[in-house]
Amino acid sequence: MKRLAGLSALALTVSTLGGCGWLWGEEGYFRDRGNDYLEARQSAPMQLPSGVQAKSLEPLLPVPQRVASLSAAQGDYEVPRPLPLATQAEVSEFSLQRSGDARWLVAQRIPAEVWPLARQLLEDNGLRIERERPQTGELVTAWQRFDELPSGLGQRLAGAVEPGREARVRVRIEPGVVRNTSEIFVVTAERSQGSSADVAFPERALNSSLDGVMLDELLGGFNRSLQQGSSVSLLASSRFDSPGKARLGSDGNGNPLLHLDTDFDRAWSSVSRALELSDLRVEDLNRSLGVFYVNLAERAVPTEEPGLFARLFGSAPSKEEIEARAERYQVRLTPSADSVQVSVEKDSNTVAPSEVARRLLSQIQENLG
Repeated sequence: MKRLAGLSALALTVSTLGGCGWLWGEEGYFRDRGNDYLEARQSAPMQLPSGVQAKSLEPLLPVPQRVASLSAAQGDYEVPRPLPLATQAEVSEFSLQRSGDARWLVAQRIPAEVWPLARQLLEDNGLRIERERPQTGELVTAWQRFDELPSGLGQRLAGAVEPGREARVRVRIEPGVVRNTSEIFVVTAERSQGSSADVAFPERALNSSLDGVMLDELLGGFNRSLQQGSSVSLLASSRFDSPGKARLGSDGNGNPLLHLDTDFDRAWSSVSRALELSDLRVEDLNRSLGVFYVNLAERAVPTEEPGLFARLFGSAPSKEEIEARAERYQVRLTPSADSVQVSVEKDSNTVAPSEVARRLLSQIQENLG
């Protein structure tokens, strides 16, 4: 009955509008005014009172003579569409990431390709490499006074260090959580000039300005190197090509778990992106608890609003239907030592069925790389 009423309403609407010439015709209220400008005529110049100085101004929007000609004004004239803007999204292979006070670089390349670029950039800027470990992706420079470096980088680094002090830099290149990517971290250490103390690198940045200058220089250098090609360190790749950071396993009770060998900030960002790529609906999230609330019965992006026919014939699902078919679960991230464990729960007190949890975690793992 509802569909019949919809068809009747549609037929009535079409038949009513069909004879409405007073609305859509040449003399109608909603007539096409696209050619009205062709009938515009130039008005006489403004007359100023005597004694007033006038300055000739060029028209801001002159009417093109070709359009304003009599031949163009005869009959219907279709206004040419403007040419589309020539835009091109430039996505860099190297980008700066932030999370709180932490900053690092992300490269859309494997560490074996980033390693020789980073090493060359340090040497080109006068930084002496004292220790390098390709297997762990680590480069450490010698103690130096940055104001004595010949490059412009030296002056920028010196401005971030107190006078009478020297510093060294450690660059660490790690495989990213996403497959075939790298993450580059920079940390610096300082000591008094002439001191022989072997100051260790801090766990967290003590001089964020100095670390920031180094990151900015590496980012700029990496982007400049894109046009020159890149070499690959086979020594580094032999270790960096090991299995990724995401491992699917289980806990002591046999419940599926996804282990991410990274910190919570990057794990949260990566899982969020993986859920989006998995086309799963995230209805809510709580970062402080480390929980994503997902609905497996719905797609990530809601479908468009139903059209006229869908509304008339009742084909769009109601809220009751959406609620009835919902499959809601919680994806929980739990920090553990130097890693993060990702689990799936039905609610805060109930684990999800094993087959559901394993399927969902496998989707997340697949879309991490």
